[in-house]
Formats: sequence, C-alpha cells, structure tokens
Amino acid sequence: GVMPNPTVEKLKEGCERARAGKVDFILAVGGGSVCDYAKAVSVSVHCPEDPWEKFYIREEEPENEIIPVGCVLTMVGTGSEIITNHEQKLKIGHVFGEAVLPKFSILNPTFTFTLPKYQMIAGFFDIMSHILEQYFSGTDDNTSDYLMEGLLKSLIHSAKIAVENPKDYEARSNIMWIATWALNTLE
Repeated sequence: GVMPNPTVEKLKEGCERARAGKVDFILAVGGGSVCDYAKAVSVSVHCPEDPWEKFYIREEEPENEIIPVGCVLTMVGTGSEIITNHEQKLKIGHVFGEAVLPKFSILNPTFTFTLPKYQMIAGFFDIMSHILEQYFSGTDDNTSDYLMEGLLKSLIHSAKIAVENPKDYEARSNIMWIATWALNTLE
C-alpha cells in the first residue's frame, strides 16, 4: 500500500504497525518509494520525538534504535527517502547515513519484467534525472562527469532495447546496474 512519494500519514501508519508487531526487520519489496519508505519507518519507529520534524524539517540523523531493512527491487529507479506532507505542502528527501543502508538488496532483473511499460519508462527518466543532477551539480571538470556521461549513454542504449523487448535480460540488468550508480555520490 505504499504510494509514490509516501506521506507523513503513511509513515505514522507504518510506525504504528511496526510497534504493534514488535518488528525487528523490515523487508521492502517494490521500487524506490517502497525502499525509501521502509528506511523512513526503520529510523522513525523508535524515535522519541516527531520523525517529520527531526529527520525532514531539521534534517538530523537518527540517534535512536534503527530497525534493519532489506530490499527486493521490482522496479529500477533511484531514491532519496522522500516523505510528503500535504498539510504543510512539503516534499522532503533525507538521504540517511550508512546506519540506515539496507543490510542487503536483491537486484534481479527478471523481477522487473512484469512492470507496465509506463512505469518502466518512468524509472528510466528517474535514473536520467539523477545522473544529470550530479553532472550539473558543480563547476569543475573531473572524472566523475565522464562517468556520468558513460552512464547516461549506456542508459539510453539499454532503454531503447528494453522498450522494444521488456524481457531482454542484458538490457534490464544494465539498467539496474546504472540505477545503482546514478545516485551514488560520484561527484
């Protein structure tokens, strides 16, 4: 039931369910929003104050217990722990530190084969936008810019193949690998 750009209300619901079930591990199965949501819940369940205020408004790191997370990706894209607060008209991402990284991520391109074409293409543009964000983020000319150019070129090549044949394993695996690098702070 996790929607794109999960809401503060959904975060509270997840925390309540995790507390009630005495959850000690969260397994996220889905795309970027599902994985981001799982990480947001993982840091928020045991937070002694309002997680929205602490993690998203003040952008603080968790000092409380963090529930470990594992991810099984069924859609490629990139994530940044975005939570939406419609009441405050805010959509804020907080990329948490290493303590919040998933303990494992399963990236099996065959898990993406049944994704509708529209969602598949949306994932490609998500990846592209994050590559371009890093590419245009500075004024220096360095090796990471050339890596971003290579990733973008590879994405364009593999995306064309995947659109024609969504079950092309090589194209889908390359796209999954590109997505992994697209938001990996290479700058």
